[in-house]
Amino acid sequence: MSEVRVVVDGRSVLAEDVVEFALRPVAGGELPAWEPGAHVDVVTGDGLVRQYSLCGDPADRTTYRIAVLRQADGRGGSAWLHDRLDVGDEVTLRGPRNHFPLEPAASYLFLAGGIGITPLRTMVRQVSSSGAAWTLHYGGRTRTSMAYAAEIGAVDGGRVTLVPQDETGLIDLDAAVDAAPPGTAVYCCGPEPLIAAAEAVCTARGLPLRTERFSPTEIAPDAVDTAFVVELAASGGELAVPAHRSIVDVLVEAGVDILTSCEEGTCGTCATAVLAGTPDHRDSVLTDEEHAAGDRLLPCVSRARSARLVLDL
Repeated sequence: MSEVRVVVDGRSVLAEDVVEFALRPVAGGELPAWEPGAHVDVVTGDGLVRQYSLCGDPADRTTYRIAVLRQADGRGGSAWLHDRLDVGDEVTLRGPRNHFPLEPAASYLFLAGGIGITPLRTMVRQVSSSGAAWTLHYGGRTRTSMAYAAEIGAVDGGRVTLVPQDETGLIDLDAAVDAAPPGTAVYCCGPEPLIAAAEAVCTARGLPLRTERFSPTEIAPDAVDTAFVVELAASGGELAVPAHRSIVDVLVEAGVDILTSCEEGTCGTCATAVLAGTPDHRDSVLTDEEHAAGDRLLPCVSRARSARLVLDL
C-alpha cells in the first residue's frame, strides 16, 4: 500500500464539529489517483490510524481533501486532528483504497446522513458532470451540523432534499426509494440507523443497495466463537486461533507481517485472500456477493465456520 507524507495546506470549519483539511504532498508532485468513494488512512501523531473519505476533486492530483467530524465518544483520532493538526503541520497518509466504488447506472439515488455526505459529494459531482439522472436526500441533526449543506442545497432542478431532523424529521426513505425509476443505483452512507433502515426499504422492494459504514457490523446474537486453525500458505506454518482471540491477534503475536488499521472490520486494510476453508464473515466492508464467494476475509473481526482456514500469507 502506498504511503505519503503530506502537509496541511488549508483548514476550514464546514459545520458544527466538522473541519475540512486540504493536504498536499510534502515532497511536491502528484498524489496517487483516486475515484469517488475512496478513502485514505490518516496516521495521527498518537499512532492511531483512522479512515476518512476523500471529498475533493479526483482530477486535482495536487491536493486531497478530507472532512473530519469530531467524535465525542470516539477513540481519540478525530479529536487529535481537530485539536492538534493545523496549517503547516505534517501527517502520514496510506492509500487510497476504495470499497465503495461508483458503478455505471442509468440513474442514481444518494442517501446521506451526517458526515456520510463526504463520499457521496464526489459521486454527485461525477454523475452530474456525466449527465446521468440523480437525486440526493441528505439528513442531519440540524442544518448547522450538515457539512456542505449550503453548497449542495444550491443545486438547481429539485434534485437535492435537505432534511435537518430538528426541522423536518428523518429522511422519508419509502418515498425516496419509491420515486426512483427502474434501474436506479442506490448509494447510502451515514450512521448505522440510516443504513439499516435503507437496507430494509431496499430489500422489501428487491432493489440493490451500496453502503459504506462507519461502525462495526452487529454480531448475530446466535453467533458462536469457536477455536480453529489458520494455515499460512506461504510458509506452511499453522496457528491455533482460540475462541476468545482474533485471527489478527494470533498472526501479530506469531510475527506474521499483516497491515491493520481500524481492527473493527470497517476499513478493509487487513483484507486477506482465503485459499481454503469457510470464513465466518463479520465485517462491514465486503459485499454480500464477496461474502458468498468466500475467497477473502477481514481477519481483524472475521472467524471460521470450518475447522481450518488456509490464508494467502
